[in-house]
Amino acid sequence: MKFLADENFPRPAISVFRSLGYDVASVAEDHRGSTDEAVAEICDREARVLLTFDKDFGEMVFRRGISAGSSVVLLRIDPDPAAVCCESP
Repeated sequence: MKFLADENFPRPAISVFRSLGYDVASVAEDHRGSTDEAVAEICDREARVLLTFDKDFGEMVFRRGISAGSSVVLLRIDPDPAAVCCESP
């Protein structure tokens, strides 16, 4: 499974995913300042699951019919890195 971490996704959490062997690209590292539409296009083109705290993606996908790859994971938890990260097993 391939992921794209939105610009608002905590870097420590990205590191944990990567350490567990997941393919995680990062908007903050590779596409800083991209529009939501550009991020959706990257997900679609690379078949990535978007990890985000941005509710605008729901509006894009469900109301405007813009594809964001295979799926969007909208996190509604405290975006503090300590709350998102976990210890690897």
